[in-house]
Amino acid sequence: MHRLDNSFTQRHFTVTVVGCGGTGGFVAEGLCRLLPRHAGLALIDHDRVEEENLTRQNFTREDLGRFKSEALARRLARKHGRTVAYAALPVGMVELALPGIVIGGVDNGLARRDIAARLKGFSTIGLINQGYVSRPNWWVDAGNGENYGQILIGNADRAIFEKDVCYAMPLPTLQRPELLAQAPSQEPSCVQIAEQGPTMNLAMAAVVLEVVRRLIEGTCPWMQLYLDLAEGTLHSVPATPGAVTRILGIKKQKIIQKGGGTR
Repeated sequence: MHRLDNSFTQRHFTVTVVGCGGTGGFVAEGLCRLLPRHAGLALIDHDRVEEENLTRQNFTREDLGRFKSEALARRLARKHGRTVAYAALPVGMVELALPGIVIGGVDNGLARRDIAARLKGFSTIGLINQGYVSRPNWWVDAGNGENYGQILIGNADRAIFEKDVCYAMPLPTLQRPELLAQAPSQEPSCVQIAEQGPTMNLAMAAVVLEVVRRLIEGTCPWMQLYLDLAEGTLHSVPATPGAVTRILGIKKQKIIQKGGGTR
């Protein structure tokens, strides 16, 4: 059993939620209870709260017309007595605070491409004198439909394992390249077209928070999770060299194991 590296917790780190509607808004609330006091929390979303958001997202009537990131940040800061930073801009225009964890709650390929570009620039994972130099910045990407959702975890362009620790895992956009082709919704609000059940966002948020909890503790063994409320199932894919090979193929992705060379 491999666990994902949590060395980022040895110093100040920040958890950033990109996309505060749907799953992201409930994740932000849970993080205020979950994160240690020395950890930073930041919210990024340039959309405004609409009437239709009130049934399935973490907003109230007092938030109508305000930027989602600002409304949540101000409310959560007051409620939980902690600093919550926010940006009412697209993620491509924001400098991510790293090291730490980026939680993606976006619904289109363009935003995911921007997150991937940011993390590629900050990810320093390599082999030096047969040892590892690592600045892990984990990306936890969450996406869902009506009753089904997936969570993908990654931080680099390859997989690196040493004994029972996974230092690097391919980015979510490498694990599931089709996510980059997802077009932004042309509807004024995703809830108007009933793309998801009324409890889907809450269910996804609970699983995302468990992933974050385990990442911080150093006990997260997964690279993917799949939730199906219609079937009542949660399927996990462990972070192992074999799983990376099955999902990506050896030709597409290098897998480095200390003492075992490159496959």
